[in-house]
Amino acid sequence: MLDYEVLRFIWWILIGVLLIGFAITDGFDMGVLNLLPVVGKSNVERRVMINAIAPHWDGNQVWLLTAGGAIFAAWPTVYATSFSGFYLAMVLVLAALFFRPVGFEYRAKIDDQKWRNAWDWGLFVGGFVPSLIFGVAFGNLLQGVPFHFNELNQVTYEGSTIWKLLGLLNPFAILCGVVSLMMLTTQGATWLQMKTTGELRARVRGVAQVTALATLVAFLVAGAWLYFKDGFVLTSQLDHNAQSTLVNKTVELQKGAWFNNFLAAPVLFIIPGIAVLGALVTVAASKADRSGFAFFGSSLMQAGVILTAGVSMFPFVMPSIHSPNMSLTMWDATASHNTLTVMLIVACIFVPLVLAYTTWSYFKMYGRLDAKYIEDNTASLY
Repeated sequence: MLDYEVLRFIWWILIGVLLIGFAITDGFDMGVLNLLPVVGKSNVERRVMINAIAPHWDGNQVWLLTAGGAIFAAWPTVYATSFSGFYLAMVLVLAALFFRPVGFEYRAKIDDQKWRNAWDWGLFVGGFVPSLIFGVAFGNLLQGVPFHFNELNQVTYEGSTIWKLLGLLNPFAILCGVVSLMMLTTQGATWLQMKTTGELRARVRGVAQVTALATLVAFLVAGAWLYFKDGFVLTSQLDHNAQSTLVNKTVELQKGAWFNNFLAAPVLFIIPGIAVLGALVTVAASKADRSGFAFFGSSLMQAGVILTAGVSMFPFVMPSIHSPNMSLTMWDATASHNTLTVMLIVACIFVPLVLAYTTWSYFKMYGRLDAKYIEDNTASLY
């Protein structure tokens, strides 16, 4: 049986994998919706864009649900604490996501341009709001969240209810939101390169080049800015095999501390390098009309950005700016040893099955869509 320390580390990796899977798969759904009212110049082109993601969007969204469930089971304290502080933001994301299934179903019910335009903007909201808020949330985690625990281990946030939403919208967090928005839009644009033809495909090739470069610039600026901001450092040794407790450590704030892991092991600089390389590959491949390589480069960029944030914060999961010693780490905010063991067994069985089914579904749905196909099958498509 694996010891507690190894299990904790494995689940830190697995949750990261789930988040990357979500960014790569559901990321192109959100990216396409971000582009829907901007790139689609006619009703047929917008229907092409919608049907390019229609066979996959609900399956892709399972990655988000699985990641949320994994956090709930593996890091229950993190789940409870984050949803308390980010509650209004999460409700806003959930409300935006409602537009996706409803918009797909109702957009084509009435043959009226105003009706379709209204649902197009609703679908845009369903992509834009989550794309932005996910990045804003990570930006706030990197700065620390104003929470502490009382003597009953109940979480309390500083500030009013309004702060819990408006307080998240600080300049650094908004920059991180821009990174998220641009990289997911890039993912959508590269997906459309593989699924469309003609003028629409030519336009998204140009969009992918612009958004990939915007992601790269915002990512580098955010990294430079983060170097001059306070990060969190564990100054007491934690027992990685001990039972999870909330107050058993000493944490200090130090300028540039989020770079400590990279400086301690310079080989880790490969990870942000992957993000930079992915962005450049996306630009070059899109310009060269190599859609598969463009999508690969964009996916590489997603993985690099998410891994960079995770490695920077390690071992912190949710740091507290109000009470640093109550910050949550992967060593002291996890579920029990037995829970992590059972979850790992279940994950080893079902994750390969999900990956196999997902791969098969993408293989079966392979091919490009064009206006003629939409018009020939107008009654059976969105």
